[in-house]
Amino acid sequence: MKLTHAIILSAGLGTRMRPLTNTMPKPLIPVRGVPLIDWCLNWLSDADISDVVINTSYLAQQLEDYLRPRATPRIRFSREEPAPLETGGGIAKALPMLGDEPFLAMNSDAIFPAQTPHPINQLKDAWSDDLDFLMLLVPKANAVGWEGKGDFVVNDEGRIRRPNEGEDAPYIFTGVEIIHPRVFVGCPEGAFSLSKLWNASLADDGTFTRIRAVIHHGAWLNVGDLAGLKQAEAY
Repeated sequence: MKLTHAIILSAGLGTRMRPLTNTMPKPLIPVRGVPLIDWCLNWLSDADISDVVINTSYLAQQLEDYLRPRATPRIRFSREEPAPLETGGGIAKALPMLGDEPFLAMNSDAIFPAQTPHPINQLKDAWSDDLDFLMLLVPKANAVGWEGKGDFVVNDEGRIRRPNEGEDAPYIFTGVEIIHPRVFVGCPEGAFSLSKLWNASLADDGTFTRIRAVIHHGAWLNVGDLAGLKQAEAY
């Protein structure tokens, strides 16, 4: 597939990064001297993503002013006021800038150290037009800065389900996924979680019928809080 557009979800309040986020939006927090947002943009550029939408809300002007001089990839902003619209609502608002073809979504607090093959190329190779979502997962052992349980269980066909009660899920969702824009037809207005759209394809056996997963076996740095920032710096 030809994947040209992406959205970096950057509108959150960054409460788990306080006090750093008292004066700056989380995407501008530096890791080894490079702001999180630049780690993401460089990673997208390495996979030939040419157009990126960045949704902004908290301290939006500061983030937009920082990014405006950047030439590659091409950046457009989707401002959410007076409050963030969550993952689903934020993407729905930005949809006119993302086009009619499948696009990539990612969080602004993830870092993928340089790896071959590029994880986005893994997703492109695995994409099928009968999918609504294709998620990038990592084994828990590869998730630097992650504290907590796993997110998903995956079968041999790449079909995923949530863990049953008492079950330890071996995989973490990295926040990176290819999304087909048709899933937003008839979606709620205002703020809502993307998981609401995932659940539209939930089968009786607990698997998601129109969602598949790709397992990435390289490292993924989750810089979601101060502890994750410290671990990313050490890595």
